[in-house]
Amino acid sequence: MFSPNYIISNKLLANIKRISEIISKLNNRNFSRVILLDMERRAREISAFSSTSIEGNPLPLMDVKRILKNKPENARDSEKEVLNYNKALIKLNALIKSNQEIFNTKLILQIQQTITTGLIEAYRCGKIRQEPVFINNPKTHQTVYLPPDYQEVDKLLEELFTYLDKNKNIVDPLILAGLFHKQFVLIHPFMDGNGRTTRLATKVLLAKMGLDTFYLFSFENYYNKNVSRYFQEVGALGDYYEIKDKIDFTSWLEYFTDGIIDELLRVMKELEKENNSPAQELKEHHQKIIAYIKKRGYIMDKDYANLTERAKPTRNLDFRKLIAEGMIEKLGKGKATYYKFK
Repeated sequence: MFSPNYIISNKLLANIKRISEIISKLNNRNFSRVILLDMERRAREISAFSSTSIEGNPLPLMDVKRILKNKPENARDSEKEVLNYNKALIKLNALIKSNQEIFNTKLILQIQQTITTGLIEAYRCGKIRQEPVFINNPKTHQTVYLPPDYQEVDKLLEELFTYLDKNKNIVDPLILAGLFHKQFVLIHPFMDGNGRTTRLATKVLLAKMGLDTFYLFSFENYYNKNVSRYFQEVGALGDYYEIKDKIDFTSWLEYFTDGIIDELLRVMKELEKENNSPAQELKEHHQKIIAYIKKRGYIMDKDYANLTERAKPTRNLDFRKLIAEGMIEKLGKGKATYYKFK
């Protein structure tokens, strides 16, 4: 059975506490729907760029943004990698929002199939490897790691999922997500797409365990800043069967939580910047609408007309801005239309 070796070091404990503090701050702030949707789109761009870049994709971020916007039909392999990763992000996002995701081997296979379709042989898409695989040093081309035999991959994955399920109410979710991430890489269940699948699956696991950072969050960005360090921390050297009982996950867990802190701070900074931008600032006429609803419970256009000298088309724009900000909603029809807090 999977029984990872690690200790709750002072650094790991401090990181977990820091992450909790940052998330608490974010959860206690209200951000407009417009800002959140824009941040979600940007997070997908950064994730698609970073995660494929880690695996050697040469496309710069600006090209990734263009590809995701235009979605070229006759895409090259490098472009397909980006489009596939973004497609997987959107699928998983919808799955999490529906509260229907079940974190198991089936989900993992679906993720791998999505990111590798059109890039590898069809019989390897969404399938556990049925042959041995070797991890080589990209610089020396020498084999540095031998993953477990393909005949044991299913059993090792089952042990990993069993461990997660048994410890979900015992071990901190951040630690569980980190343990999953590294162990999945060590098992190396696919012929291709292991890294991208792992990073996507880890996001789902964090969301499933209550750390809902999926929409705005891209910890792939942290790994892409220093790919050599990422591979050093998440991987291992030698034969799996000779080293599996000696692997210490502590250093990786510290690095893993460092990355989450780094990305959460980036997200928080971006949200603060967007929330304080002139475009998001509520003007005096917007404040009048809010004050009236607070007093009366709702507002109609004729009420707003008595509060301001703004023309009807402009008043409609004022209502639309507050709707877009997620602050109010429109109810009723025609002359009976009114607005209240959402």
